[in-house]
Amino acid sequence: MAFDSLTEKLQNVFRNLRSKGRLTEDDVKEAMKEIKRALLAADVNFKVVKGFIKNVQERAIGQDVMNGLNPGQMVIKIVNEELIALMGSETTEIKLQPGSAITVIMMAGLQGAGKTTTTAKLAGKYKLKGKKPLLVACDVYRPAAIKQLQVNGEKQGVEVFSMGDSHRPADIARAALEHARKNGNNLVILDTAGRLHIDEDMMAELQEIKETVEVHQTILVIDAMTGQDAVNVAEEFNQKIGIDGVIVTKLDGDTRGGAALSVKAVTGKPILYVGMGEKLSDLEQFYPDRMASRILGMGDVLTLIEKAGAEIDEEKAKEMTRKMKKNQFDFDDFLESTKQMKKMGGLSGIMSMLPGMGAMGGLGGKKGMQLDDSQAEEAEKKMARMEAMIYSMTPAERRDPDLLNPSRKHRIAKGAGVDISEVNRMVKQFNEMKKMMKMIGKGGKKGKFRLPF
Repeated sequence: MAFDSLTEKLQNVFRNLRSKGRLTEDDVKEAMKEIKRALLAADVNFKVVKGFIKNVQERAIGQDVMNGLNPGQMVIKIVNEELIALMGSETTEIKLQPGSAITVIMMAGLQGAGKTTTTAKLAGKYKLKGKKPLLVACDVYRPAAIKQLQVNGEKQGVEVFSMGDSHRPADIARAALEHARKNGNNLVILDTAGRLHIDEDMMAELQEIKETVEVHQTILVIDAMTGQDAVNVAEEFNQKIGIDGVIVTKLDGDTRGGAALSVKAVTGKPILYVGMGEKLSDLEQFYPDRMASRILGMGDVLTLIEKAGAEIDEEKAKEMTRKMKKNQFDFDDFLESTKQMKKMGGLSGIMSMLPGMGAMGGLGGKKGMQLDDSQAEEAEKKMARMEAMIYSMTPAERRDPDLLNPSRKHRIAKGAGVDISEVNRMVKQFNEMKKMMKMIGKGGKKGKFRLPF
């Protein structure tokens, strides 16, 4: 995740604080210096950092904290609360028109920020909420922009309105609104053109669209990987055309993430969604409290539960649970479980949302409960080898692991390109896993249990 480096640095600061029985004012000031360095390194706006540190320090050296039973934990609590306040305190929804009235959303942003893909992702989100969206291709400059919107719209099952590249975007928007009225679309999302940099022509075009049709929400898409520049872009767009909210993309990548921490404080406009991957489903509602929890290494279980609810097939999950309880879990079921895990972002994606299992483990977490990027990558590779071994089995062998005699195991090893010892180890661990699942299913005794990868 974008904040892994920041999380690691903050964890070190907190670990030092928690090791002290009592805190002096100098302890707090030294911790604030380290937090300041960490935030600046994450590309958070300098003025934002200055205000943040001032607020935390004033609260942290108060009598209630300094004389408390666990002042280190109190400082962590204050940092968490101030991070939430910095990012907006409350979750903000896109404001839609009441009832069946048409809501017009204009998407804006620089080229390369992922605006067209995000536009389709947003349409998919609102289709699931019962809306009937219409995507409108207003980018008449970038080669293949219209085609890209059409392809993504088709994947989302959302209609795309296009008049080609020979009409003015304002005229396309007007015609699209008329089309929406006739066809019962109650959400019109305009995908406008981006530029490599902000220019007067770009702003004039967006302004013309707003003068031609009533735009209810103007949403800016910014790329987290551009760091502080993303915040500067947001500020300029807000000053020149007025924006109602921001979507930050590419927060799943190797980026410092400072834009997500700065944009609300600098522009006064809320972050609405964050892009956490390439798939059309990888657009998450932005919750300031959950993001603060992730940044501090405390996990984000609520988002994980929501992803599970959206991605996992409920009937298949029930059937798998039933088979676990009856000790009938086979290799086909294991393949299905890995498929469901991949839908939720893979092992590393899931672990990053679990308390104490992020970049540096939990606050003061025990050794052995940490999973860094290299360990997560190695676990994913082992899982891929397991899948290769299972796919080298016959259907009968996948359904009945007891069939796996030495000659069959040799054939499987050869087919998967691994040593026979890996096949033996996998089968042994699989059998151990089945026993543990049966115990858990029957409410048996707690025992030690390792994931089989």
